[in-house]
Amino acid sequence: QLQLVESGGGLVQAGGSLRLSCAASGRTFSSYAMGWFRQAPEKEREFVAAINRNGNTYYADSVKGRFTISRDNAKNTVYLQMNSLKPEDTAVYYCAAAGNGYGRSARAGTYDYWGQGTQVTVSS
Repeated sequence: QLQLVESGGGLVQAGGSLRLSCAASGRTFSSYAMGWFRQAPEKEREFVAAINRNGNTYYADSVKGRFTISRDNAKNTVYLQMNSLKPEDTAVYYCAAAGNGYGRSARAGTYDYWGQGTQVTVSS
C-alpha cells in the first residue's frame, strides 16, 4: 500500500515557475515508477511526465523542455519542476505510482496508486 500527497500548487503568472511535490508513505517507494498527470475542467486526465526506479524519464510533448520530473528516494518524494508556465497548463495535477518500477508509462491505467491532486492555475 502506498499513500501519495501532493503539494506546491497555486496561482502563478504566465512565464512563471512552480515546483510540485508528492510525498509517499511506505517503505518500498524506491521500487515504484512515478508519474504526474493533470486534468483541466471538462477535459480528460492527461499524462505529463514519468520517472522509473532507475531514474529514466519520459515527458509529454506539450511539456518537454519546460517541466522536469525528479525523485528523492531518501525522502520518499517525487517532484515536478514547472518552468515557463502557460495558461493552458492550468489543471489539477495528480501524482501516481506504478508497481512496475521499470516502466515509464503514459497510460493512467498502469498506475496503482493516486494522490488527491493539487490545483495549478496560470494567469495570462
